[in-house]
Amino acid sequence: MAPALLDVANWSTWAVCAVMKVPQVAAVLAARSARGLSVGSLVLELTGFLVFLKYQIYYGYPLQTYLEYPILIAQDVVLFLFILHFSGNMKQALFYAVTFVGGWYMLTLQKWIIDLAMNLCTLISAASKFAQLRCLWQTKDSGQASALTWGMSAYTCASKLLAT
Repeated sequence: MAPALLDVANWSTWAVCAVMKVPQVAAVLAARSARGLSVGSLVLELTGFLVFLKYQIYYGYPLQTYLEYPILIAQDVVLFLFILHFSGNMKQALFYAVTFVGGWYMLTLQKWIIDLAMNLCTLISAASKFAQLRCLWQTKDSGQASALTWGMSAYTCASKLLAT
């Protein structure tokens, strides 16, 4: 692939990632409800993002290969807190925070742990999407699920495939 096209793919991915969860957060705030959104899906997504980020840092990959992940993680945390708040489960936030921070440090206790976790990232990511789809199917209501956020996610996946 031409270097100029790679640059466009990388920059556009970062730009889209910078605002990817904004439509989802806006929908939740506007409705003051998290109906149709899966906490389990977001937990899996955050897990995958954290594993990928930790792996990239652990093995010293260049920042441009994973720059979007801290941005996505921050947006997911905000969305996660709103979902917990509007579903009346804010008390669970501390449990999740401790679990994620503990998991972040445990990933690199042994090299095989981070390697195994990274190998499971695709499965974790797919499970996240299936969990959200299952929630939509069960509730029979798309609720606050944002098609724009899903569309931007599909774009960034495709552009990362081209860029890597």
